Amino acid sequence: MKYVDQKGRCYEEETFQDKFLKLLYGTYIGRIKLKILTKPWISRLGGLFLSTGFSKCLIERFVRKNKIDMREYEDRIYTSYNDFFTRRIKPGKRLLPENQDILFSPCDCKASAYRITEDTSFCVKDTVYTVESLLRSRKIADHFRNGYAVILRLTVDDYHRYCYFDNGTKSRNYFIKGAYHTVNPTANDYVSVYKENAREFTMMKTEHFGDAVQMEVGALMVGRIVNHHEEGIMHRGMEKGYFEFGGSTIVLLFRGDKVEIDECLLERTKDGCETKLKQGQRLGMAKKQSLQS
Repeated sequence: MKYVDQKGRCYEEETFQDKFLKLLYGTYIGRIKLKILTKPWISRLGGLFLSTGFSKCLIERFVRKNKIDMREYEDRIYTSYNDFFTRRIKPGKRLLPENQDILFSPCDCKASAYRITEDTSFCVKDTVYTVESLLRSRKIADHFRNGYAVILRLTVDDYHRYCYFDNGTKSRNYFIKGAYHTVNPTANDYVSVYKENAREFTMMKTEHFGDAVQMEVGALMVGRIVNHHEEGIMHRGMEKGYFEFGGSTIVLLFRGDKVEIDECLLERTKDGCETKLKQGQRLGMAKKQSLQS
């Protein structure tokens, strides 16, 4: 995979997860196994095991293999692998911008960004998706025509809790049932990933960035997407929810007259590079006219 850090340095890295998924999706035997592994009951069974005390033996090796700095996280004894996977960050480790006009990432991630074209489609690693097929709603898709789609991909080494990026109000959560395929881009060579995944989204009316959609996309072996709130008020920086075990993705949609995504992020995406970000780091800015509306 090609990545760019916040200083603009581009490098390639292949993780154990990338290698495993190439084997799983890129071989005939792997794809036979995949038909079983992507069954929802398999994911639920895996999630149940990872919530038991027997799974604690996996934690130490995972931390070592993925070079996770545990000094960033709460000091506590974990009761299961999922308890560890959904660990909380220490206060002050994910600071938000003081300027509330700055749009920041609600999660640790590898970020890509796309302008939504006139036919409301965007590309993720050579696979084209329409906003309508993602949401299963032409009405909502039309509302974001000529806006932006921001794809925030979480890998297993990331912090898997996410927050609200602005103050405002939110709708109830809309759940779309699907098979549990991985969101790792390796899979996109073989299956249309986002059409296959279970996902949940909410519509938002934000204070600084206008109307927005935030969608959480589940992945292979993720037991569930856990969102804390239904319809109501949201506050900037407040925890919105978390993913249980697996690599996962958050998709953000914005109107083009309300938000300006940073050009460097858009250009890096065109060059096939994801940008590594921590929760609270910048994605773009509110447009001036949106502050007067």
